Parts: sequence; structure tokens; C-alpha cells
Amino acid sequence: MLFFHPMDFLILIAFALTIWAQFRVKGTFNKWAKVQSARGLTGYEAARRMLDSNGLHNIPIEPVRGMLTDHYDPIHRVVRLSEPVYYENSISAISVACHEVGHAIQHSVHYPMLVLRHRIFPVVNFASGIAPFLLIAGFLFSAMNLVGLGIIFFSVAVGFQLITLPVEFNASSRARDLMIAEGFISNDEERGVAKVLNAAALTYVAAALISLLELIKYIMIFTSSREE
Repeated sequence: MLFFHPMDFLILIAFALTIWAQFRVKGTFNKWAKVQSARGLTGYEAARRMLDSNGLHNIPIEPVRGMLTDHYDPIHRVVRLSEPVYYENSISAISVACHEVGHAIQHSVHYPMLVLRHRIFPVVNFASGIAPFLLIAGFLFSAMNLVGLGIIFFSVAVGFQLITLPVEFNASSRARDLMIAEGFISNDEERGVAKVLNAAALTYVAAALISLLELIKYIMIFTSSREE
């Protein structure tokens, strides 16, 4: 029942979407990494200017190894950019760099969804770690009480992923608006920026979709078992 549920077909489709999204974000990044920005700014320079224009002079920017390893660290309050983004002058570089600055700005203005995500993270970290064990044990031993408890913990993790979506979309929206306002990009370059940011956002959507479908599957199994 666990391994041949009708929901598995939708989950497989969502999984395929996730793989496609990952290839797309890499392909889109590589494509626009070959297109230099008209202003000639590197990812670091664009990020630094955007931080400074928003009064965030105290937030440093650090290069990190890898590709698409860019992130904002809210604990240490630092923007970390992968080396291809930090050093390069391209549409991809400034788009990704400014997106991460968008998260730093969210943090500084206490964007509600980001605040919520930070507050529930410790609970999510615990719930996501224990949920699989509860679900596996519950299904193996036909202990529906364990399954129900696993569903509760798993729903917390799914909720975290759903909360992440508006956080990511808002950061991208802030990045585009500020890049235009600050004159980092021309009108002709807006399309490339949108392509890069939208491709990255799709990976979060696909991941959240898989988790949501899995949660629905577990709930359906649990409900049907209780009715038998």
C-alpha cells in the first residue's frame, strides 16, 4: 500500500519536474553567464552597491567555492557568493548576487515570512529528522498511531518549504526592482535577469510540490487505514 499508491504517479511527475528544474537553472545560469552586463559590474560590485544603498554597510560579502552555492547567512549576517558570481561580470552574476542581497534586505526590514521561517527552523530541523523514522516504523509494524505522529512532524517540514516560496519570490522581486532603480541593468537586460531568477525559483516550487504530494499520500493512507 505504501509503495504502490496512486499518488506515486503524481510524485514521479513532480520528481521529473525537479530534475528538469535543476538542469534548467544550471543551463540558464551558464547561458546568461556568457552575457556581460552593460554597466560592467561584477556580482560583488552589484551586491556591495545594493547593500550600501539600503544602509547595510556592515554586512560583508565573501566568496565561496562551488557553483550556485550562493546564500545569505542570517546568523552571521554575511552574503556569500560563489566564485563565478563574486568575480564575474555577467547577467547571471549580478542577478544571483542581488537576489542574495534581497534576503539581507528582508532580514533588515523584518520581512514577516522570513521572520517566521527563522523562528520555526529549530522545530523544523527536529521534525524533518524524526518524521521519516516514525513513518517507516509505523508502516512496517502497521502502527497507525506512529504514522499519524509522523504525518504531524512531516507536515511541519512541508509547511517550512511552503513558507520558503514567498521568501524566495520576494527576494527576487526586490532584486529586480532595485537593479532597475539603481541602474544596474538596461531595459534590454531585464529579460535575462528574469530568466535567471525564475529558473532558480522553479527549483523551490518543484521541491515543495514533491513534499506536499507525499504528505497528501501519507494522509490518504492513514485515513483509509482508520476506516478499515
